[in-house]
Amino acid sequence: QVQLVESGGGSVQSGGSLRLSCTASGITLSMLHMGWFRQAPGKEREAVAAISTSSSYIFYADSVKGRFVVSRDNVKNTVYLQMNSLKPEDTAMYYCVGRRGLWSGSQVAMNADNYNYWGQGTQVTVSS
Repeated sequence: QVQLVESGGGSVQSGGSLRLSCTASGITLSMLHMGWFRQAPGKEREAVAAISTSSSYIFYADSVKGRFVVSRDNVKNTVYLQMNSLKPEDTAMYYCVGRRGLWSGSQVAMNADNYNYWGQGTQVTVSS
């Protein structure tokens, strides 16, 4: 059974940083393209970042480009999301996601419907 477990969320002031981690079990991470999505109360779910199995392809939402960095360590079976220069509008539940299959470009990678595996989420709260 594939499980994704996020950690690293918390509360931080505007301008601060957090690093989220997502550890996979029940599967070798190198088999999965991974991504991060977020959802704030009353708002639609939003793609944050996506990374292919070997890190050859990486995409970011425009809202986080230049501030967030997604990376992965397939040996540790872990994906990371380094979040810098955090803003109050980054406040949300952050979800780690994974999917098998071929890399099919950013539109597929940044669409939540294409992911088979989801973590339980970790809360990020940014205060002004």
